[in-house]
Amino acid sequence: MITTVEELAERVPSGASVALPPDNSLVPCELVRALIRRDIRGLRLIGVPVSGYATDLLIGAGAVAELETSAVTLGEAGSAPRFLAALAQGRIKVFDATCPAMHARLQAAEKGVPFLPLRGVLGSDILAHRPDWKVIQNPFAESPDPILLLPALCPDFGLFHAPMVDAEGNVWVGRRRELATIAHASRRSLVTVERRMPGNFLEDERLAPGVITAPYIEAVAVAQRGAWPLGLFDEYPADSAHLMEYAKLARSEEGFRTYLARYVLLSEHVVAQ
Repeated sequence: MITTVEELAERVPSGASVALPPDNSLVPCELVRALIRRDIRGLRLIGVPVSGYATDLLIGAGAVAELETSAVTLGEAGSAPRFLAALAQGRIKVFDATCPAMHARLQAAEKGVPFLPLRGVLGSDILAHRPDWKVIQNPFAESPDPILLLPALCPDFGLFHAPMVDAEGNVWVGRRRELATIAHASRRSLVTVERRMPGNFLEDERLAPGVITAPYIEAVAVAQRGAWPLGLFDEYPADSAHLMEYAKLARSEEGFRTYLARYVLLSEHVVAQ
């Protein structure tokens, strides 16, 4: 189904669990701005596997109650200031994880199984803070062999951006296969794209490996430069100057409100061309 960014945002209710890709992937920044404009609240964000600009923006706007991720960072622009402020003030609940753990939990949901095993977290301090993760004896081992079981994670919504959608509703994401995991694991997937294309991507041997098929996509909206200020493959780079401006303004509540007014809350907000 092809719709508008605003209508996509209306489909996400307050309190929903929402999976977002990392900043170096395909983040639906225009959709995130639309969620903020509709004053959404109480989101339970899932960073796959790490979180960045979009997460910090949502936290600063008061839209987030909980966050599960393995890190929150603005990369070269530094730390995520609104995340750090909210954490220090106790305004959000954070569930710490690791990158392999985040992927494993979503892969369990993708496969339709209740859990997946993982070894790498054993011995870390994270286990002391994750009572929902269980260590058991490997049932196939004859000697002591602990193994960690991670429960499946099924987000209410998977949100991401993509370069294009075809006439059949298939979305092309290239090599960013974590987006396929998000789409397969989530109950509903909402996607913004740069453009609509004729034909069927699955009939093209070059495009087919990078496709998420239409049955996993609930609705799509065209949003040109919809990942800005983050980048999109070789179509446009990340806007480093803008991300630095955000990081500087977001250090204070007043500065963050200035950023929202300038780039988010206006019906015709500024997107660099």
